[in-house]
Amino acid sequence: MKKENVVLVDRNDNPMGLMPKLEAHEKGVLHRAFSVFILNRKGQLMLQRRALDKYHSPGLWTNTCCSHPRESESIIEAGLRRLKEEMGFTTPLEPMFSFIYKSKFDNGLTEHEFDHVLLGYYDKPPFINAIEVSEWKWMSLEKIILEIKNKPEDFTVWFKIIFERFYNHIYKTR
Repeated sequence: MKKENVVLVDRNDNPMGLMPKLEAHEKGVLHRAFSVFILNRKGQLMLQRRALDKYHSPGLWTNTCCSHPRESESIIEAGLRRLKEEMGFTTPLEPMFSFIYKSKFDNGLTEHEFDHVLLGYYDKPPFINAIEVSEWKWMSLEKIILEIKNKPEDFTVWFKIIFERFYNHIYKTR
């Protein structure tokens, strides 16, 4: 894992300092994150399967991309940067909602994030970064619900948490 800092925050998303990413995950300290969801014109979500050598949740399906903003970045700037780094494209992003979650992993690390969920639209295939992503696919929201129900072990912990909120938000705004 790169020696990268995350922005520590309080429960209201106020910055509280910086900490190396690995240390924040070892200690389970609340920090700022974002999750990008890209839909196409058919209403399908672009999913990615995490690369097999990721430090946690390797080989699992998840949202289009996610990460942590740098100290000087806005959430939108960070989402655009990471979308380009992981999926090879950019598209306008808009904030949907944010929430806090905490989850422990088998390797001893803990995700404790104030997560900002971003939405964008795109219809072309991505140009995936094989260091980050092993494969991708478009999937209908209804099919994702069924897949999570039938094979929850195939998805990242955070995606299962976020997707329910994302789905409810999408249908409230339609």
